[in-house]
Amino acid sequence: MKEELLRFTTAGSVDDGKSTLIGRLLYDSKSIFQDQLASLEAASKRKGLDEIDFSLLTDGLKDEREQGITIDVAYRYFSTPKRKFIIADTPGHIQYTRNMVTGASTANAALILIDARNGVVEQTKRHSYIASLLQIPHVIVCINKMDLVNYDQSQFDKIKDQYQDFAAKLDIQDFKFIPISALKGDNVVNRSDKMSWYNGETLLHSLENIPVANDINHIDFRFPVQTVIRPHTSAHHDFRGYAGRIASGIVRVGDEITAIPSRLTSRVKTIHLAENQLEEAFAPQSICLELEDDIDISRGDMIVKTANQPNQSQELEAMVCWMGENPMSLNGKFSFQHTSRVGKCVIKEIVYKIDLNELKRNQGESTLSKNDIARIKLKTTTPLCFDAYRKNRSTGAFVLIDEFSNNTVAAGMLI
Repeated sequence: MKEELLRFTTAGSVDDGKSTLIGRLLYDSKSIFQDQLASLEAASKRKGLDEIDFSLLTDGLKDEREQGITIDVAYRYFSTPKRKFIIADTPGHIQYTRNMVTGASTANAALILIDARNGVVEQTKRHSYIASLLQIPHVIVCINKMDLVNYDQSQFDKIKDQYQDFAAKLDIQDFKFIPISALKGDNVVNRSDKMSWYNGETLLHSLENIPVANDINHIDFRFPVQTVIRPHTSAHHDFRGYAGRIASGIVRVGDEITAIPSRLTSRVKTIHLAENQLEEAFAPQSICLELEDDIDISRGDMIVKTANQPNQSQELEAMVCWMGENPMSLNGKFSFQHTSRVGKCVIKEIVYKIDLNELKRNQGESTLSKNDIARIKLKTTTPLCFDAYRKNRSTGAFVLIDEFSNNTVAAGMLI
C-alpha cells in the first residue's frame, strides 16, 4: 500500500517555539541523521547549554539570510511507518505574509503555535485568518511552553476558549488543541506524564491520523491539458493523446466529456498511465487521455465531464495576496497563470482590503502594497474556466505575473 503524504505548515509569533517544535518532532521521531545529531549536540554545548537546542536545526537558514541569500519557505521532510510528511516552515512576521501564503497554499494542515504565557495575540489571529482564507482543511492549535506555566490546565482551557471565540468568525472546518512543551518534548511525539488531565492525542499521532483522502475534490472532474502527444511513429501513427495532471474528480473509460473553451464533446477511449492502461483514474494522478473523436484541444484547455462543467467568465472576483515589490495600481495589466492556461488580465477594482491586525475590511482603497490581502475584480481577455476556490483549490487558484519583469506579483483565490 502506498504511503500517504501529509503537507503541513507551521505558523506562530516570533519566539513561540516554532523552530524548537520542528526540531523536537524530527528528533523524537528519529528523523535526524547521526552526524546531524552530533553536530547539534556540539553546537548546543558551544552555547553553554546542558540540553540539545533543537531550534539550531533551522538556524542554518538564518545564517544564509545574513549572507544575503533569501529563502522564502524552508521545507523539511520526514516519515514514520504510517505516513510521509513535508513541513513548510514559514516566517512569522507580518512583513512575510506572502511567504506564509506560499508555504500554506498546498498544505493539508496548519499548526498554529501559541505561547502558553501570552495566549491569543495578533499574530495568532493573522495566521489563523490566512489558514481560513487558503481553506486549509485541518488546523492544530499547539499551546506551547506549558512547562513555563507549570503545566496548568486552567491556563490551557483559558487559551482554548479565547481561540474558539475568535475562530467562530473564520471558515475553519476542523481544529483541535494540544498542550505541548516543544523544549521538553511533552505531547509532541511522546505522551506527557506531567499533564495527566489531558486525554487527547499527541501531536505526531494527530498528524499521522488526519484524513487527507477527503481533502481532494473527487466529485468535479477537471483535467487541465498540459501537452498534446503525437508520436508519429509507425506503431502509433494516428495516436493523439492529451497529457496532464487530474486536478480533481474521477474519469472512467466511456465517460462523455466536453473540451473547454471549444465545448466540443467526445468520449474517453483509453486512459494511459505510463505503460499501463487504466479503466479509471483520479486526482492527483498524471495521465494521458485518448478520445474517441479527433477534436481540437490544445495546452491550456480543460477536459471536463459534460454533465458537470465549471464556471466560465471574463469578469472575475478573487481574494489576492499582493507579493510584488512595487505597489499595485488599478487598471494595471498583468499576465495570469491558471492551471495550465496563461492569459492577460486587467485589475478593475479593489472591493476591500483586509486589515490583518484588526481583521476588518477597509473599502475605498486604490492600491495594494506588498503583503496586503484584498478582494479584487479583474477582467481577462478570454473567458476563464474555473471553480470557486472554496469548492476546488486546484481550479480556483491563480497567480498574477508582471509582464515586464516576469515576477509573480500576486497569488489569488477565485470566488
